[in-house]
Amino acid sequence: MADKGKFAHYMLKEIFEQPQGLRDTIAPRVSLKDGTVRLEEVRIGEDELKALRRINIVASGTSRHAGMAGQYMIQDLVNVPVDVDYASEFEYRNPLIGRGELTIVITQSGETADTTAAQREARAKGSRTIAISNVVDSTIAREADGVIYTHAGPEISIASTKAFTAQMAVLFLFALYLGQVRGKLSKDQVRRYISELLELPKKVETVLESAPDCERLADKYHKMESFLFLGRASHYPVAMDGALKLKEVSYVHAEGYPTGEVKHGPNALIDENLPVVIIATCDRNDLGSLLRYQKNVANIKGFKQQSGRVFAIASQGDEEMRQMADHTIFMPQASELLLPILEIVPLQLFAYYMAVRKGLDVDRPRNLVKSVTLE
Repeated sequence: MADKGKFAHYMLKEIFEQPQGLRDTIAPRVSLKDGTVRLEEVRIGEDELKALRRINIVASGTSRHAGMAGQYMIQDLVNVPVDVDYASEFEYRNPLIGRGELTIVITQSGETADTTAAQREARAKGSRTIAISNVVDSTIAREADGVIYTHAGPEISIASTKAFTAQMAVLFLFALYLGQVRGKLSKDQVRRYISELLELPKKVETVLESAPDCERLADKYHKMESFLFLGRASHYPVAMDGALKLKEVSYVHAEGYPTGEVKHGPNALIDENLPVVIIATCDRNDLGSLLRYQKNVANIKGFKQQSGRVFAIASQGDEEMRQMADHTIFMPQASELLLPILEIVPLQLFAYYMAVRKGLDVDRPRNLVKSVTLE
């Protein structure tokens, strides 16, 4: 795992390892035949899970973006309120949490100082805790009531890629498990979602075929000094992480923003000098997704009237989006809540190729470390 093999950098290797990371994270925990998700490692009794009043998700950086996607998954599938916090800010807002609640802490390394402190704060206030980590027997895993490991394999590049998609997969598994325990999801519903989860690795392999397109986009835009990444609902965290990746490895200013908030200020910045990257996929079987898509279409038309250059992440077969946007990367069809796991891949590739094109140290960006162990 520590050998770059045929890849020039660990970051690229780890982007291409995502299909296997997803297989290893998902397959051992599901039974398509029985329509069940098995998460014995949660180690919290079903009676407690049935009685949960609220879930708090606490994390930093990319892990927090996974938590934001998880918020949509859990609230949509289980109908339990979910709050998401920055780990570094958690203790300062006097979090009003306690018994009858669950705090999920997410960290790739399991040693992130702010997240560990937040977990201890939550436990001190009486909340049960579950850790999501990629490292076995890490501090956060040892101190949690339960732990769900991502099986993404060692992540060496400082910019997190395969851990992010594995974290989102784990959060979706947990949402299914909780929905199963609380009687919110039938076996047929769980079986349908399991089937889609098992198809994800192959779909990510399809998305990885867009690497040459992402490299060409980097060649075209590597001199740009700023980007705006946009997404609605569960796609907003993808926009956030796409912007973060670009900042981390290519030192280009980028901002992730909710698409619906653009008219509340950022629209003043959009012209030919500020490329807009918009997540505009659509699950045609989901009414909410269709409504969001229609709003995205209207937004893109507005950006084009302002001479904006639009790079869209769209669903396969969307000819309308191909004609409207300057550049389009297509995603395989997937359910609304699982699309984020696919959408982030081309944004990771774009950030990687931007950094390469600028001649930067992709795996070790300046001023950053892999595990933030000091507050």
